[in-house]
Order: sequence, then C-alpha cells, then structure tokens
Amino acid sequence: MTSDAEAQIREAARKREKSKAAFERDDAALRELFVTWRTQGVGPSDMARWSGMTREWVAKIAPAPKS
Repeated sequence: MTSDAEAQIREAARKREKSKAAFERDDAALRELFVTWRTQGVGPSDMARWSGMTREWVAKIAPAPKS
C-alpha cells in the first residue's frame, strides 16, 4: 500500500513539475510578444482581449514605449 502511494505521488509530482516548466516557458513567450507588439504600437486593450488577460496586467508587462 505504501509503495502504491509513493508511486502515485511521485508520478503526480513529476507531471506537475513538467506542467510548471511548460507554463513558465509559454508565459515568458507571451510576455515577450506583449513587449514586442507594444513597441510596434499595439495597445494593451487589444492584446488583453486577444489573450484573455486583463488590460492592467498587459500594461504592467508591456508599458507604453518612452518617446
């Protein structure tokens, strides 16, 4: 019984770690796109709508370029 618990917990932890790494990779790529397109003049409201994020979150990640 203990070995079943250990195996299941180890497998779940492994899956979680793999998912976390994928999330962090994809999150970094999305943030990079926000910054890139913000410098090209795309507004945070549009990017928020397209991504499902809030406008405030996008604006925080990709503030308006300095003139």
